[in-house]
Amino acid sequence: MSLDTVISRSNLLADDEVPPVLEVNDNGRSPFVFTCDHYGRLIPRALGQLGLPEEELVRHIAWDIGIAGVATALARMLDAHLIAQRYSRLVIDCNRPWEAPSSIPMISEATTIPGNEGLTREAADARRSAIFAPYHRRIETVLGQRQQDRRPTILVSLHSFTPVYAGIKRPWHVGTLYHRNTRLPPLLLQLLRKEGDLVVGDNEPYAVSDATDYTIPVHGERRGLMNTGIEIRQDLIDEPFGQEQWAERLARILTEIEAVFGAEHLPV
Repeated sequence: MSLDTVISRSNLLADDEVPPVLEVNDNGRSPFVFTCDHYGRLIPRALGQLGLPEEELVRHIAWDIGIAGVATALARMLDAHLIAQRYSRLVIDCNRPWEAPSSIPMISEATTIPGNEGLTREAADARRSAIFAPYHRRIETVLGQRQQDRRPTILVSLHSFTPVYAGIKRPWHVGTLYHRNTRLPPLLLQLLRKEGDLVVGDNEPYAVSDATDYTIPVHGERRGLMNTGIEIRQDLIDEPFGQEQWAERLARILTEIEAVFGAEHLPV
């Protein structure tokens, strides 16, 4: 099923509800294009709270805590285009293939999601149509236009991760995520480790794959773009001060990466 077909079925969001896609610097001059699949935690009015109390909806299971502030600040610092998704990953996870069981999770970590149980195919399609498809269609459109305009492009998918998952502590401050790309991630790892005060994960706390991820495999790898994912530990960016610090750090590192590769060596 194509994104165009899914979009045509959209009826979940009312006209007065927040649209799923948020953009910053849509005319940004930087070669970097940032995506943020888990930027927000909104839930369509028709779905209530998915049967969950508010304390669950502010946890990491609902969104990537802190990454919104980092992504927005970073895009402005670099004059880079940010494309972000405002609705909760509990409604539909925009970094999962929509045929994957985790696309609309029935359990996240140890929390059962009552509003996701027993969904009809039509109900699932409505979520894909209203949220998943417009977000990924916008990324497709932007990258396609940049390619047509022969603008050098580096795709970076921004995420954050919980310090403790299923009772297991995660030691990394930041991790780089990648699959087939072998140019950008090694340099990013080297520069992050050069900082001296960071525990840096190499494909930690997650590794990218076609079965478990969507943004990097579809928008980065299929287009042949240089790409990477960046994961920041949430306790480091759960307040504005930490978000600004990390945006400044990443801006400095990514600027160095841009200088190393040079526009003439970047895919278009």
